Amino acid sequence: MPYAVTAFEPTPNPLALKCVLDRTVASPPKSFRTRPAAGVAGDPVAEALFAIEGVEGLYLCDDWITVRKAESAAWDRIRPAVRAALARVP
Repeated sequence: MPYAVTAFEPTPNPLALKCVLDRTVASPPKSFRTRPAAGVAGDPVAEALFAIEGVEGLYLCDDWITVRKAESAAWDRIRPAVRAALARVP
C-alpha cells in the first residue's frame, strides 16, 4: 500500500532529511547504509528510495524515514522523487 509524505523536516545533518509519513513504515526500526543492503533485505520501501539518484542511506522508524543524500545531490530533486517513489510502493 502506497505511502504519503505529510512533511519534510530538516535534521542537524545537512545531508539528511526527515520524511514524516501518513502511517507506520517500520517497527522495529531498520537502517540501510547501501543500496545492495536494501536489495538483500528485500525491503520494497528501501529499494524504491535507493532507486533515486543521490540517495546514499536510509533509516526507517515508525512513521518516518531519514534519507541521507550524496553531498553533490540537491534536495530540490530528491524531495519530489521521494514523494513519487513512496506513492508507488506496493
